[in-house]
Amino acid sequence: MPGRAAADPAADAPPGGLDQSRLTHLAGYAASRAAIVLRKAFARHMAPLDLKVVEFTIGMLVASNTEVNQKQLCQALDVSAPNMAVTLDRMAERGWIERVRGTYDRRNQIIHLTPAGRELMLRAEKISATMEQGALRVLSAAERAMLIELMLKVGLGRPVKRA
Repeated sequence: MPGRAAADPAADAPPGGLDQSRLTHLAGYAASRAAIVLRKAFARHMAPLDLKVVEFTIGMLVASNTEVNQKQLCQALDVSAPNMAVTLDRMAERGWIERVRGTYDRRNQIIHLTPAGRELMLRAEKISATMEQGALRVLSAAERAMLIELMLKVGLGRPVKRA
């Protein structure tokens, strides 16, 4: 028809142009596809801070919890102790965290944010408040809240009460 723009068939094509219909019924596949988009948004927004997802997560957990140790972080993030040690070492080298002896059990090493780490986490938290908006623009506010609630429910294996 004259005056009507032709639809771009590539705009509706799945990534790579491949038929993914045998995968789209899987929650894990859908979560993985969404994670790709969200990780790209994270990387783009946090690039100025040179902060990785795991470092951000550890920093937020340490900022939100007192007397946190490496074992607790490993359990919370399902990361092996050697991999966590490497990440914590890198964060310590960058001046973001320090390990101190526990006040209740001197055998424990507690992870604390340094002043530089606290400042970094404040900046990162501020960025995180809006960094997913572009990726989630296809969802209403209610749908975003439901998506997060459902993912947490699956991830934790139980209903979650959010503040």
